[in-house]
Amino acid sequence: MLAWAVVAATLAGSLGCGDSSKTGGGEQALKVAVIPKGTIHEYWKSIHAGAVKAEREIKGIQIVWKGPVKEDDREQQINVVENFVTGGVDGIVLAPLDEVALVKPVRDAMRAGIAVLIMDSGLRAEAGRDYVSYVATDNEAGGKLAADRMIDVLGGAGKVLVLRYQVGSASTTQREDGFLAAIKAAPGITLVSSDQYGGPTSDTAYTQSENLLNRFAELDGVFCSCEPMAFGMLRALQSAGRTGKVKLVAFDPSEKLIQAMKDGQLHGIVLQDPLNMGYLAVKTMAAHLRGEKVPTRIDTGCTIAMPENMNEPRIKELLSPPIGRYLR
Repeated sequence: MLAWAVVAATLAGSLGCGDSSKTGGGEQALKVAVIPKGTIHEYWKSIHAGAVKAEREIKGIQIVWKGPVKEDDREQQINVVENFVTGGVDGIVLAPLDEVALVKPVRDAMRAGIAVLIMDSGLRAEAGRDYVSYVATDNEAGGKLAADRMIDVLGGAGKVLVLRYQVGSASTTQREDGFLAAIKAAPGITLVSSDQYGGPTSDTAYTQSENLLNRFAELDGVFCSCEPMAFGMLRALQSAGRTGKVKLVAFDPSEKLIQAMKDGQLHGIVLQDPLNMGYLAVKTMAAHLRGEKVPTRIDTGCTIAMPENMNEPRIKELLSPPIGRYLR
């Protein structure tokens, strides 16, 4: 596993900015499809911005951004992959909605001679054989960061639950697993629920959160493994008058979650670097398509924002990535 800074420097050196084709002549630009899990949430806009940043830096690369609207529409994402294979692209950068359902489409693309790179969320297949590389956060480490923060804000004692995202999402499952492993090792923490799923949107998460809060009158902390889950839980806590009393730790920011942390209603947000993830995914694909050897795993890093550090320059940039520089 390579640190993202080292990988970025290596790729920058190997690619350069003047190559306009596969072979350096006047050939047609390489076309790379970038397929997210969804297109609505701010996280995916940051991924998109990073992909555009890479496209601007590397001459001879054209990205095509297309994904499902809803993050539970596996069939639509499979259709998008298959359509790009049929329509013809040089490479596909994919954030799979389901770690199993997307295995066959990815293998079919590779057999058709189209390179596939996986980003953000894993696939039950082998990097370097079934796909080129995996560019993502170490999600289990991120889950542990969330658990450490929860233990800290609870003073080492309390009743905690996890609101999961949805079955088949490898990235959020790994976050939940990392959180649970660390929480279960904390002697003063009691885990009251870890098997409930919020579903694909903040609205479905809100409904499930209301049910959980009604079920657990005595509750000290909640961990939500992605932004829609956290916003749904935040709304439910606000409706129940329990914000601040129940400590909330989230994964991935949004303007509303940032404001909630400023207001003392949210106590930690694990931060990925989605702009850098999209950037490195496209740069890695470009390097592979031009014959460079690329690592099979790139960890794009994570950290945690808290009220105590949220005004530090690097944390501020991760809380609010500069997507406006790249997207209109």
